Amino acid sequence: MADRFTSPAMASVRFVAQRGLLRPLIWRLATVTVVGLDRIKDLEAPFIAVANHSSHLDAPLVIGATPKRLSRYLAAGAAADYFFDVQWRKWLTTLFFNAFAIERGTERKRAGQSKALLERGVPLLIFPEGGRSKTGEMGKFKAGAAALSIAAGVPILPIALIGASTAMPRGVNWPLPGRLPVCVAFGAPMQQADGETAEEFSARIAGQIRSLHDSVQPTGKPVHAEEENI
Repeated sequence: MADRFTSPAMASVRFVAQRGLLRPLIWRLATVTVVGLDRIKDLEAPFIAVANHSSHLDAPLVIGATPKRLSRYLAAGAAADYFFDVQWRKWLTTLFFNAFAIERGTERKRAGQSKALLERGVPLLIFPEGGRSKTGEMGKFKAGAAALSIAAGVPILPIALIGASTAMPRGVNWPLPGRLPVCVAFGAPMQQADGETAEEFSARIAGQIRSLHDSVQPTGKPVHAEEENI
């Protein structure tokens, strides 16, 4: 039976909120460039989108940059102890991000929800660092997303967000003025290699996202292009 995660009617309402309100706002407040869309032209749901996390811009950027056919039912993992503790914040998070709760502490009351959503064809967005980086640098990835990919038999979609922490640093409630450049870089979908553990797969995912992050400027131009002009 369809619920808010799989309902076509809810997806249509979300589309209006995301593409009619949220995306135009973010794209107006920052100069957004998207690269790597050719790498995901054959990707089909379900999948797990995995990205580095340094700003409140991150989820809106991923959802706004992902093609409609892949983002229509995309559900973003959100911290239960923050986004679901106040009714108005829960409502907005659900409306704009089709969010599902993730426990950041030791309790795992919702541990099976992520796998159940994937089994129903719902793609997920997960930030494996567990929280926003305080410095803008990528932190250590937890292995949960990799383990979930293995258990559900779905691919990982690596995504690097470049410049988001500069455009909207931790501790501020609105992007900085000046339409600072931000880039969303999609990598090729990834699967567990033969004999690879969840921890090893997670490390490989983190390495791929770090490589994407370090290869592209916030403007979307390759890093080496800047070096050639020095």
